[in-house]
Parts: sequence; structure tokens; C-alpha cells
Amino acid sequence: MRPQPQIQTPNPAAVRHTPSEDLQALFVGCLFVALSLCFFRETRLLTGGITGLSFLVHYLGHWPLGAVLFVINLPFYVFAWLAMGKVFTLKSFAAVGLLSLLAEFVPTLVRFEQVDPVFSAGIAGLLAGIGILILIRHGASLGGLGVMALYLQKTRGWRAGTVQMIADVLILGLALLVLPPDKVLLSVLSAVALNFVIAVNHRPDRYFGF
Repeated sequence: MRPQPQIQTPNPAAVRHTPSEDLQALFVGCLFVALSLCFFRETRLLTGGITGLSFLVHYLGHWPLGAVLFVINLPFYVFAWLAMGKVFTLKSFAAVGLLSLLAEFVPTLVRFEQVDPVFSAGIAGLLAGIGILILIRHGASLGGLGVMALYLQKTRGWRAGTVQMIADVLILGLALLVLPPDKVLLSVLSAVALNFVIAVNHRPDRYFGF
């Protein structure tokens, strides 16, 4: 009998990202997400999670989106620290801080003459998904409900995906108090596009970088 070939699994320690790679990933990932926020604001849409909640506060109070995003995320760093550790929390804090700045700076560089709302919803979700995917692969996140969901999964046994989904449904439901139904439906489309990118492309069994 011929011996079966052995599958060589990459050693995670051998492909660990360098600090410079992490820095460029934080910048590029946040830049993609900041560009997606331009599409959301231009067509008055939102997404799920803390970003969606920040948009609701922004639309209602007309406060700067970047500042709202940064402040609302502050309590969730406790969950990040408890669930994912110090390095993840510090990277996520840096990512949220950078996104908060870019959320106000990037719109000064972009002008839209005409944007189809359906296209805006789709491309915004895809851009945000790509940006978040880059951050995930470099051990960071944009904080918020995702890390709280991971904490509850770790301490209470609640499935993180279910917690996140329920939270997104509640936030998009609250959007009906602020936005017309057609805008909320387009926002749901955007959230689907975002999660589609992450679900298809983030496979831990295929990606070994840290």
C-alpha cells in the first residue's frame, strides 16, 4: 500500500503579521469602512451594530458621526478586554479611533453628483465588509456589539451570532422611527451584503495569518 501523503499545515507562528503589516491593515481597513459611511450618509441609510446605532444618533441629533461612533463604543472595550484580551482591545481601540477621524475627513475628499440608492446600499455593505474583514484578519475589530456578543458566548454560552443578529434586528427596527420604510429595507440589503462578504471570505481553516 502506498503511504498517504501528509498535508502540511502552515505554522501560525511562522506567518504572524508584523507590526508594520498590522498598521497598514488598520489604516486600509478603516479607510474602506469610512468610504462606505460616505455612501450611507449620501443616501441616508445605515447598517446594523454600533455603527447603525451611531447613525441613528447622528440623524436625530445632527452630531458628528465620528464623535458619536467613538463615544458609543467606549463601554464595549470592557467586553473586548474580558473576551479577547489586551492586544485585541488595543488594536480595536486604535481602529475605532482612526475610523472616527476618517469618518469626518474622507467626506471632505468625496463628492457625489448622483448615487442610486440600491447601488449605494450594496456597495456600502461590500466596502464595509471588506474593511472589517481586513481588521479581523489582523486581530482587530470595530468594537461594539460584536465583542459583547463574544463575551456573552464565553461567559453565558449564548451564541454570538444569535446575539448579534437580534441586536441588528432591534437597531434596524428602531430605524423605522427615523427613516422611511424603503430606506430601512435598503439598509437591510446593505447589512446582508456586509455579512455576505465576511461569511464567504473569513474562513479560519483557510487563513493562517495572525
